[in-house]
Amino acid sequence: MRRVGCLLLLGSVLLAGGAPPGPCPSACRCHGDLQHVICEGAGLKKIPRVSASTRLLDLQRNPLGGVPGGAFADSGGLVSLHMQRCRLRRLAAGAFRGLTQLVYLYLSHNRIAGVHPEAFRDLGRLTYLHLDHNRIAELAKGVFSPLVNLFALLLDDNKLRRLRPGTFAGAGDLRRLHLSGNELSALDAGSLDDVENLAALRLDANRLASFPAAALAGLRVVEELSLAGNPLGSVPDRAFLSFGRYLETLWLDRAGLEKMSDEAFAGVTALTSLHLDDNKLRALPRSLDLSRVTNLTVANNPWTCSCQLAPLRRWMDAHGRRPTDALCASPPSQRGKRVRESAVFAACRAEPKPKKNKAAAARQ
Repeated sequence: MRRVGCLLLLGSVLLAGGAPPGPCPSACRCHGDLQHVICEGAGLKKIPRVSASTRLLDLQRNPLGGVPGGAFADSGGLVSLHMQRCRLRRLAAGAFRGLTQLVYLYLSHNRIAGVHPEAFRDLGRLTYLHLDHNRIAELAKGVFSPLVNLFALLLDDNKLRRLRPGTFAGAGDLRRLHLSGNELSALDAGSLDDVENLAALRLDANRLASFPAAALAGLRVVEELSLAGNPLGSVPDRAFLSFGRYLETLWLDRAGLEKMSDEAFAGVTALTSLHLDDNKLRALPRSLDLSRVTNLTVANNPWTCSCQLAPLRRWMDAHGRRPTDALCASPPSQRGKRVRESAVFAACRAEPKPKKNKAAAARQ
């Protein structure tokens, strides 16, 4: 619904009247009385001046190098700005000053290493911000504070090493945060408290050496979470409790997992997709409820084929041959056999579901 609303906003602004258009910048193509100005790959070394009636400006693949303050002083009607692959190195204070109508800002695949704390001033309507594939190593406290309507922030494939409290202050509407492919080794407690309404959080392919429980504890409605490709080692008790009744998709593959605590999945009641392949797991935690899961990947783990793994076998039996298969690593009599074919589970009885106490039922 939010995405549809933004597209409707773009359409309505494109139809709105504005100041009389000026000439089309040289080397650019203009459409709709200068409402769309396309300068992709035009060899531009500085940002062209466009009319206040321009709604979309495409500057992709130009060797601009930077965005000086006031560069868009005459472009206050812009709704969508594309500056991918422009060799940008730094975002200066007031780089986008005057762009009070901007909804979409694309800065992907540049060389941005620094973002001034006031770089995003005036961008109160910005909803989608793409900063992925840059060289950002640190973010100043409150750098996103002007972005009160920000919905999606893409910071994948940068050089971020740490998240501190206050990084996302002011961006309380943020719903999608992508931080894949950075160098994060720690998430400080409280670093995500300002964006407690996140629905999707991607932290895969970082360097998190332990499960970031303190940072995740402030989140309330996460539906998608990826921690794949981090050397986590283990998952603690009640790891997802604060948002467990909303969590639907979880990636924990390639996470060096040797153990998940028995109460790791306490409070997780909506899970439909779980990825645990390429770890060192021998068993599944007792708190993991597979009754709603329709997509499960568990290959390349040294599973112990005993009755503790019977819920996995029952899930496989119920879902045919659709999921990736898994092999038993122990006991010796079962080594190398497929979990779905091992006879050891024939004598296992289904464990009764634990009864909820009244307090737990009330919380749900």
